[in-house]
Amino acid sequence: MTKETTKIDTLPNIEEEQFLPISADALFDAPRATHPPRVLMLYGSLRERSYSRLATEEAARILRRLGAEVRIFNPSGLPLPDSTSADHPKVQELRELSLWSEGQVWCSPERHGSMTGIMKAQIDWLPLSLGGVRPTQGRTLAVMQVCGGSQSFNAVNQLRILGRWMRMFTIPNQSSVAKAFNEFDAEGRMRPSSYYNRIVDVMEELMKFTLLLRDRTDYLTDRYSERVESAEAVSRRVNQGAQ
Repeated sequence: MTKETTKIDTLPNIEEEQFLPISADALFDAPRATHPPRVLMLYGSLRERSYSRLATEEAARILRRLGAEVRIFNPSGLPLPDSTSADHPKVQELRELSLWSEGQVWCSPERHGSMTGIMKAQIDWLPLSLGGVRPTQGRTLAVMQVCGGSQSFNAVNQLRILGRWMRMFTIPNQSSVAKAFNEFDAEGRMRPSSYYNRIVDVMEELMKFTLLLRDRTDYLTDRYSERVESAEAVSRRVNQGAQ
């Protein structure tokens, strides 16, 4: 090795006490939970025959067969963001379900080339932080959409952006169901098709990632910047008390 490759880089801007080595124990030897993975599902339409709801219900059946505990949030009655206080019962229900969850599925219709306002309102009611607890951070996320016409990916692409913003682990696979009105029978069950098979793929992948990550969420989302900020806050509090 040359002197250049063996030289230790100096990091004058680093807070050494908060710059921690990567822990293999925390990554690979964390205790394993034994309860069924908890999955919250959101859909983005209030229509009586809502294809995003039907696709969500079909995905829920698959998740339950794979061993998950599933809860589907009904957005009917959820107020517009900022139109009322967060004490509203539907807002409280949504936030409690998000805190309960270890993984989530978001399924929106595509309307005017975008997710629906109903879908966005649900996500907007979920804060990044709630009394020191984060309702979405570290949870896995699968995104799906239903289309009234030919297949598109506008809604799932936007949902991916939101998932990243909400600090979630969005899985690589996704589902987009074209001409959704052709894909469900009179009872609301999805017909056999490549679209159905893709939903199975997505739910399998969500379960795998949720099982891999859920016991390591606290460690995976532990950030240097937040450790520095917390240490500074503690230092200020201690110094004030000593004055």
